[in-house]
Amino acid sequence: MFDGFVNRGRMGRFDDAIVLAEETGGTPNTALVRRYATRIGFNLNFEQQVVPNIGMFGRFGWADGNIEPYEFTDVDRTASTGISLAGKLWGRPDDTFGLAGIVNGLSSPHIAYLNAGGLGILVGDGQLPHPGPEQIVETYYSFPLGALRATADYQFIVNPGYNRDRGPVSVLAMRLHAQF
Repeated sequence: MFDGFVNRGRMGRFDDAIVLAEETGGTPNTALVRRYATRIGFNLNFEQQVVPNIGMFGRFGWADGNIEPYEFTDVDRTASTGISLAGKLWGRPDDTFGLAGIVNGLSSPHIAYLNAGGLGILVGDGQLPHPGPEQIVETYYSFPLGALRATADYQFIVNPGYNRDRGPVSVLAMRLHAQF
C-alpha cells in the first residue's frame, strides 16, 4: 500500500534556523523562523502471508528533511521489515510472535541543526558530532488476556537519537488493548 502526505502549516527550515543562530550568536530554533510551508512525504507498506501462519511485513518511508517535522517524530527516512508467526504453530492459535529490523535516518540539514544545538520533537541534546542511522531490532509477543489483548515488546536500539556516542539501549514495553 502506498500513501503520501502533505502537511501545510507554520514550520521552520533547518538551514534558516542555523543561519539566524549564526547571525545572533544563539542556538538554532525552528520556532524563530517559522512561516507557512509545505512538508511532503510518502510511505510504502506491505504485508504478505508467505505460507499459512507465517507472514512478512515492511515499510519504506521518506519525508522532506529540510523542514522541521512536528506531526510524528524526528525521522526523515525509514526502512523496516519483519516476520510474524501465528501461535497456531505452537498450539496457541490466538497468539502472535513478531520480529522486525528498522533503520531510521535524518537528512543532512536535520543533522546540522541538531549538531548546532537545535531541538527536535524527541531528539536533541546540544550536539550531534557523530551522527549515525538509528538501528532497531524489535520483537513482540501478543496474546489474549481475558477481554483484553496484551503485547509484550522489546527493542534493542543502536545509535539512539541518531548519535553514535549513545547506546546501545534496551526498551521494554507492555501494551493492553481493549475493544468495545
